Amino acid sequence: MKKIFHFDAPRDEYRCDAAVRWCFDHRFELGFRKFLKCMGVKTPDPIKISGGAKQIRKSSGLHGTRRVILMVHSDCGAYGGLMGRFGGDTAAEAAHHQRELHRAAAYLKTEIPGLEVQGYFVDFEEIWDAAVGTIEIGRVVG
Repeated sequence: MKKIFHFDAPRDEYRCDAAVRWCFDHRFELGFRKFLKCMGVKTPDPIKISGGAKQIRKSSGLHGTRRVILMVHSDCGAYGGLMGRFGGDTAAEAAHHQRELHRAAAYLKTEIPGLEVQGYFVDFEEIWDAAVGTIEIGRVVG
């Protein structure tokens, strides 16, 4: 092999602050990163692949993750897009994503007991808390 690039990475044991499941749509990358920084997340395990929930279990086992941040965004092609699936109705789109985040949080809490789960919906100007932290297995509290 021929070395083509050099960098120095720390060899210490790695611990992450949170496993973060988000979309690979680059339009939202800067907003996601700034939001995580505001939340105090300095070392995320970003999961930007299909099967993200399975990868959360790996992050938890390998890196001691006890916190998961789920993020979905407006006009996501995987959900059919704002115009296509929701006919441009931003309220319907936001409500749908909130339900999806609640379902995902309930699943993760069932599969990985003791996991702290947070969920957020991102539009083109703001980030909205989907209140998934109020979910207990099988019901919403509060």
